[in-house]
Formats: sequence, C-alpha cells, structure tokens
Amino acid sequence: MTVSDSDPYVNGGQATESWSLLLDDGDIYVCQDGPREAPALLLIHGSASSTRSWDRFVPLLSGSHRVIRLDLLGHGRSGKPADRSYAIPDQARRAGVVLDRLGVEHAVVVGHSSGGAVATALAEERPDLVTALVLINTGPSLDAFIAPDSAAAGPTQWPPTDEQLRRLASTGFSRAGYQAPEELLDEVRAMTHHTCTTTMRATRSYLEQRALPDRLRVLGKPLLVIFGEDDRRWRSSSAYDYRAVPGAQVELLPGLGHSPVLEDPPRTAGPLLAFTAIHAVRVD
Repeated sequence: MTVSDSDPYVNGGQATESWSLLLDDGDIYVCQDGPREAPALLLIHGSASSTRSWDRFVPLLSGSHRVIRLDLLGHGRSGKPADRSYAIPDQARRAGVVLDRLGVEHAVVVGHSSGGAVATALAEERPDLVTALVLINTGPSLDAFIAPDSAAAGPTQWPPTDEQLRRLASTGFSRAGYQAPEELLDEVRAMTHHTCTTTMRATRSYLEQRALPDRLRVLGKPLLVIFGEDDRRWRSSSAYDYRAVPGAQVELLPGLGHSPVLEDPPRTAGPLLAFTAIHAVRVD
C-alpha cells in the first residue's frame, strides 16, 4: 500500500486532511479531522454517497474525536474498478485495512443507511478493532424496506438525468422539496452503472443472509441506533428490532427522515456524542 500526497481542504472552518490509500484491490479515499490523540470515530456513508455526506456533521465531532471518513470502493473519490468485489464483507475488510494503516487500534464505528451494514460486518470481522457501533437509519432487515414508487425506483438510463437524480434523492429526506446537496448528486453522477447497481445488490444480499440484529446480538458490542422518525426508505418503527441486542439504545428523531446527518446535524450529533463519551477508547 502507498499513500498519495495529502490534500487539505477547509470544512466548517477547520482543515481536513485527505488523501488516497492505494490498497491491493483499489484506491480508497480517506479524510481525517480532529486531534490525532483523541478517541477514534470511523464514519461510513451509505449507498451512492460519499465522505461529503458527513461534511456538516464532522465539525460537531472533531473537537473531541479523531474523525476518520472514507469513500467505500466504487463511491466518491475512491477507485471504481469493474473486476473487484463489492460485497459488504469486502468493503468492511478495506475499512479495517484503512484503520490499520492509520495506526488506529480501537474505534467507534458509525454507519449511515447501508454504511451500517458495512459497520456491522467490520465488527464481525474485526471485533478487536471495533469498540462500539452507531447505526443511523440503517434498516435492520429487508422486511423494513419501503418499496419506492415507480418515479423513484431507479434510473432508466446511465448516467441518470438531473430530474431522475432528484427524484431518487427525494426519499432520502423527511419532506418533499428538500434539495439534496449538489455535491452529493455529483457523486452519483461520477459512479459507473456497474458500481451503483452492484453495491446496492451487495447490501440486499447481506441482509438476506441474516438480519442485522441477529448478527449484532452475538457480538456483545455497545450499540446506539439513531433513526429519523419520518424515514421514507425504511420503516422507522423497525428501529425497535435492534432491542433484540442486549443493552442497545434506540433514539427516534421526530421530524427527520432518512438522512438526519444532513437535515439536522446538531440534533443527530447529540445522542452520538453522549454515547461515545461512555464507550470511546482514549489513546494513552
């Protein structure tokens, strides 16, 4: 593995360090904020998204945490090879390699939407590395999925038209007319048809094999589940399925939808920070 030149940029008034890690099976784009000696938080985005989905969220966390974000293979500024696996366990393995290369020995892992499946797989594969999990609007099983209407079911061409993209993005928020950030729509445009469809099928396959609460119940990891109560992609009542995990905390956020980290970052960060204050591991 080699590392490209660091590429700092400003996010919320603070400098973010970013670079690409050259792994054996693809380049992974990584961002890092906050003190390096602070407890580590790994943020994993959902399908057809990227590190940019956390831009407004990170400044609320980086005062007290070392915040690490990555673009999963096939997404954002990471590689998009056509001949590599996009299965959830393989995405999790790459995330683990990233933390290893950064010298992180323990991290609280936060996943949004299908990123929560990757977070779960990482905890399954690397229980030594993951100290606790936070799942944000991650459907526990396919039974909780809300089938989209035909207008938002999927693009009929590739790349999608601007109108198709906006229809697809609309269910990610609690109210009609909410404008998805243009930079996130650009990330979808930058995907290939193969990476978009294959990564979405990978999430479905992982949930078909075993529901997330069943996977998490045997791991013994502290778990916080945050769910926008007006989610239009997953039934918000399904958040309570995670109570099958001993000690799991469930927080429903009224008035927010599938993407609370975008709709109301401070309200989403509140329960997360209270949770990490207890479960994050500090660096000696």
